[in-house]
Amino acid sequence: MAIQAVYLDTHVVVWLAAGKISQITPKAQALIETADLLLSPMALMELEYLYELKRIRLRGRDLFQKVAHETGLQLCDLPFPSIAGAALDEMWARDPFDRLIVAQAKANGFAPLLSADAEIRKHYPRTVW
Repeated sequence: MAIQAVYLDTHVVVWLAAGKISQITPKAQALIETADLLLSPMALMELEYLYELKRIRLRGRDLFQKVAHETGLQLCDLPFPSIAGAALDEMWARDPFDRLIVAQAKANGFAPLLSADAEIRKHYPRTVW
């Protein structure tokens, strides 16, 4: 049984899809194995953006579906107005993807967010890495 809901940052989903579990810390791996995994729709958009830039080989939707099948990852369905409202307070981030991904976790009761991103870890205290 999962102990909590945890959001995955975009790069974590890419690494899981590629089987690069060694890129993920043991602490983050433990949460992946025990928690309900959520993805912000903004992270799904970022995956598609990375595909369009040819930085990943699978379309965002396909990569998400692969990881969802393997891990139970689900797309978060919180209402966008609550996410956008939380994002207004994330003035540290110039990247709209980071801003909305962090806001999604915040809007869902300050849920943990798995991320190797140093800026996110610096500004979101519930980041796990």
